Amino acid sequence: MADHRSHPHDHQGHHHDHGHHRSHDRRHGSGHALNAAAALTILFALVEGGAGWWTGSLALLSDAGHMVTDGVALGLGALAAWIARRPPSGRHSYGLGRAEIVAALANAAAMLLIVVFLAYEAVVRIGQPAHVKGEAAAAVAFVGLLVNLAVMRWLAPHSHDMNARAARLHVIGDLLGSVAALVSSVVIWLSGWTPIDALASLAICGLIGLSSLRLLRESLHALMEGVPGGMSVDTIGSEMAGIEGVLSVHDLHVWMLSGSRTALSAHVVVHSIAHWERTRRALQERLHERFGIDHVTLQPESGTQPLVRR
Repeated sequence: MADHRSHPHDHQGHHHDHGHHRSHDRRHGSGHALNAAAALTILFALVEGGAGWWTGSLALLSDAGHMVTDGVALGLGALAAWIARRPPSGRHSYGLGRAEIVAALANAAAMLLIVVFLAYEAVVRIGQPAHVKGEAAAAVAFVGLLVNLAVMRWLAPHSHDMNARAARLHVIGDLLGSVAALVSSVVIWLSGWTPIDALASLAICGLIGLSSLRLLRESLHALMEGVPGGMSVDTIGSEMAGIEGVLSVHDLHVWMLSGSRTALSAHVVVHSIAHWERTRRALQERLHERFGIDHVTLQPESGTQPLVRR
């Protein structure tokens, strides 16, 4: 039966399986995707800003400013992915993978500020409607929608990465902004009813705000070394205790090393220390297959010796 209470312990005789190659490949791929997404987002933001000024569409101007901010956020995510690929050093023995979590936190906080600004602009826009060239604004908004869909597709394979998910949240905000600009432009073009722009913007602000708060909470939880979402210490401990040769598990800790790497440490009470290597391999394989945990530190303890509880 697994004992999941926390006790003082040391780490002599521990064993690791870092999964460095897998995590490096993931971060390398997400970094390339973020670089491409940042470049395309900023490029189109400049085009959309010019179009917004020409058509008189505040929706396009607002969306262009939003996309510039998001382009910077995507660039920050790419920089964090590059930093996270740096190997461990004497000062950072785990490496710099947490840069991804910090970037996710910064992006979520920035998104909340953007939501507040856009909501304010939407309220002001209700009372101060302006003439808009609806047909031209709709065409530009449609192109913006296609750009955001392309960026979303680039980032989709990296949903396991918190940093990429944070950047993806900004892109979702851009995509919804493009939809709002497109819908409002078409409505204004066909009917001349300008309040639709502000009402759509307020609805989108609410959706983005909820997603940003959720990501902010997840990032803070990771920085506080909380158990990753969707994982249970009790479930993991029970799974480990069910391995042949294992009597019990205690001092079990699970936390996030980076946006895509989970670490685990535990003391494992076994039938026989002589068979520890076989038991260790079985534990590592089970943890990888069932929970995707590749960085594992295990301390064996003989079941023939009484456990000292302090």
